[in-house]
Amino acid sequence: MDINLIMEKLKILHSNPVCELEYDNPFHLLIAVILSAQCTDKRVNKVTPALFEKWQTPQQFAELSQEELIPYIKSCGYYNSKSKSIIEAAKSIVNDFDGEVPQTVEQLMTLRGVGKKTANVVYAVAFGGDAIAVDTHVRRVSNRIGLSDSNDVLKIEKDLNKIVPQSEWGTMHHLLIHHGRYICTARNPKCSDCLLNTECRYFNGYKQN
Repeated sequence: MDINLIMEKLKILHSNPVCELEYDNPFHLLIAVILSAQCTDKRVNKVTPALFEKWQTPQQFAELSQEELIPYIKSCGYYNSKSKSIIEAAKSIVNDFDGEVPQTVEQLMTLRGVGKKTANVVYAVAFGGDAIAVDTHVRRVSNRIGLSDSNDVLKIEKDLNKIVPQSEWGTMHHLLIHHGRYICTARNPKCSDCLLNTECRYFNGYKQN
């Protein structure tokens, strides 16, 4: 498999892949990513303007009660766990990191509600780090075009890290997300619009997903 050719084709299909969550700073991105779990970026982007107009800093969020926060994030779903994660993460940022969002994956993962995927997104997008965050789109596309045979997100990340040049990890993350979101969709993928037909196992009859 020619990973450079695959990336070249993906770059033709998605000329400027960027994070579609709207944010002003690393802390706001962290909150948006927490809210995006089991929710669309589009929905999160409808919620965050009012949220960040009301409260801006980790210090302000750390002082909130869940009852105060929930009405602003309820439409994103799982609002009880998300509100608790946001408040506790803000407290940790204030108490353990001098009010600044930590800049390593390992430190980010010490925050409540922050797993490897969320940490990778913040690390790559906010701080320009080299990381591939595996979400449902990355998993599906990786399986279909044969970049990984696993359904385990950590194993998929390892598989991708082995074959994608490290300097391209952040770009590949966005390319795979955009491809899964707009072309290689879960239902009725737009195979006729895809340049990866020759590489794609799904298109050629190997329908793992």
